[in-house]
Amino acid sequence: MSKKRKKFPKRKRQRPSKKVPERIDISISELEEIVDRSKTEPLSDQDCEQLHLVLQTLHYLTCELDKKRVSVQRLKEMLFGAATETTRGVLDRLLKDEKENTDDDKQKNKPSGDETAAETRKKAKGHGRNGAGDYEGAQTVRCQHDSLKPGDHCPKCAKGTVYEMAKPGTLIRVMGQAPLGATVYKLQKLRCNLCGEIFTAQAPSGVGTDKYDAESASMIALLKYGSGVPFNRLERLQGSLGIPLPAATQWDIVERSADRIESVFHEMVYQAAQGRVLHNDDTTMKILAFCNKDEAAVDKPERTGVFTSGIVSILEDHRIALFFTGRQHAGENLTDLLKHRAAELGKPIQMCDALSRNMPEALEAIVANCLTHGRRRFVEIVGNFPDACLYVLNILKDVYKNDAEAARQGLTDDQRLHWHQAQSGAKMAKLKVWLTEQIEQHKVEPNSSLGEAIGYMLRHWDKLTLFLREPGAPLDNNICERTLKKAILHRKNAYFYKTQNGARVGDLFMSIIHTCEMNKVNPFDYLTQLQKHAQTAASDPVGWMPWNYQQTLTTSGNPQ
Repeated sequence: MSKKRKKFPKRKRQRPSKKVPERIDISISELEEIVDRSKTEPLSDQDCEQLHLVLQTLHYLTCELDKKRVSVQRLKEMLFGAATETTRGVLDRLLKDEKENTDDDKQKNKPSGDETAAETRKKAKGHGRNGAGDYEGAQTVRCQHDSLKPGDHCPKCAKGTVYEMAKPGTLIRVMGQAPLGATVYKLQKLRCNLCGEIFTAQAPSGVGTDKYDAESASMIALLKYGSGVPFNRLERLQGSLGIPLPAATQWDIVERSADRIESVFHEMVYQAAQGRVLHNDDTTMKILAFCNKDEAAVDKPERTGVFTSGIVSILEDHRIALFFTGRQHAGENLTDLLKHRAAELGKPIQMCDALSRNMPEALEAIVANCLTHGRRRFVEIVGNFPDACLYVLNILKDVYKNDAEAARQGLTDDQRLHWHQAQSGAKMAKLKVWLTEQIEQHKVEPNSSLGEAIGYMLRHWDKLTLFLREPGAPLDNNICERTLKKAILHRKNAYFYKTQNGARVGDLFMSIIHTCEMNKVNPFDYLTQLQKHAQTAASDPVGWMPWNYQQTLTTSGNPQ
């Protein structure tokens, strides 16, 4: 018998359309009514359209299951989102599924794989009690002893001398209050009974002339663009607390505030362009009314979607997060950003996924692709190909451990490069050999989901492994994906921007707030100080970045 035939036969597969069917709300009873009507009379156009959409949905889901060769578990992840993608979590799920499939009755009275792992696993950082040092924004009140001071005789033994200990005792008391408070000043008015002149009492010093102070604008911006609280939701909360704050008033406050501090945002854009590493990605967004809808249609007639692009710039000592909402994709926004880059600087490293919209032709950068995206393809199919997928995941797990160790040691970019070359280079070379053998020796069908995952890794191998050749190249784009959660949080709560101007204001505040968070700066204080010193910040925005504004306040004689 001939042994030459090892190739898999090529099959012509009709790939389903990737377009997701339009979502409609229709119950099974309504569908049954349509079927009953079809038996007695011709169907209306609306009935035909509903049936057509239902069939499209069924066909789409069936094709997705067939194309990926996955179980209902994958369908659940498509509809409701995936669980943890850590190697431990993936292995726990596999073990749990095996036990449930082999001996379901015995498993009822035993802890699941996840519970067992939770018992043996150490509690992660950040899940314990908060100490007094964690309350950085709290007011500190120093209390002296009512009857003793350092140097006094001990009242108990009458022989020793008391001295002050370096670490005082601490009590923490948390008080509830409305997000925005208000004070009503009732000024006494006196009127002369002869001439009719009215004399009004003076307001206390420091009250000011504005009804809404800088702190109120900062709080509204933080709630709306930092925490995803819509204006109407805050209006209802404030109303229930007896301090009215209409949604329209909130918008007027944040819009006026954005105009005053916009020069600082432009300086952040300029400084971000000088970064050595630039991460970019985007997510969908909605703007109800474009101010220049006709102009946009002429410039890009083929593009109808709206996107929020997230760009994270890594500089030497700090990070800058930027958001841009409009019809442009992330790569096009990054191209516009790099127009502000100094000519004497070399090409930056651009980290993104392999989508073409992240890589316009005009963009000049050293491109790195996200290793997490390649890894995720194996996570999604681990239930069907456990041995092969776990082999890949375990190698990548060691690579990520090496990167975490380099960060823990505080290695420079050059030192980190040599570290990865020594610790991760051989592992990645071994992985590439294994991936290549699966395809070239026909151990895996190229059209299968495992073959597609391997093909993705091999097609983008050079960009996925840039961290082995270029100092400072990151492994993945996770930092940008976490940044985009700000925009996604806003989209889930507010659903849309009404106008382009609304998107501009949202982008500005999200950029400033998240940049503060990434540099461990209090965004409330920063926004407040920017508004109180708006003219000074506009004339010298370089000195009013989140990482140096406190120094500027001190040197200018206006300490915080």
